[in-house]
Amino acid sequence: MMGAFHAQVKLTNAIDEALINRGLLAPGLLREHETQGLVDIGAVSLVIPTEIVEQLGLRITGQRVAQYAKGSEEPVGVTEPVIVECQGRETVAEALVVGNEVLIGQVILEQLDLLVDCKNQRLIPNPANPDYPVAMIKCLGDV
Repeated sequence: MMGAFHAQVKLTNAIDEALINRGLLAPGLLREHETQGLVDIGAVSLVIPTEIVEQLGLRITGQRVAQYAKGSEEPVGVTEPVIVECQGRETVAEALVVGNEVLIGQVILEQLDLLVDCKNQRLIPNPANPDYPVAMIKCLGDV
C-alpha cells in the first residue's frame, strides 16, 4: 500500500474523560488504549476494531455505510467520541467499527495538523504550525 505505514496512537474514551473532569468518575477508571495505527493517505475516517471499541467501553451510536477500496460497501457501527492522540497532538472524533487494526485516515490527520512524509514513512507536524495544530476555517466572505 503506497502511502501507508504505522504510527503510535493513543485512544481514550472521551465520555470517561469528561466524567472525570466533572468529578463523576474516578481518574483510575479512565479507559485508554495505545497501539500502532495504520496511517493510510487513501483512507478518510478513523477506524477501530471491535476488540478495542470494547476495551475502551465505547457505545455504538449509529451506523454508516463504509466503502472499501475495491468498491464494495457494507454498513458499519459508529462510536461515540474517542480522543485520538498522536505525536503530542489530540483531537476528538467518532470512529467506524470494522477490521482488525486501527486506521488513521485523512480527517484525523487534518484535525491533528500532521502531514505524511511518504519518503521516510512517518508523520510530521505541519511546518507552517510546528508547535501546535491549527484548524483552517474558510468563510464565504473569505472566498
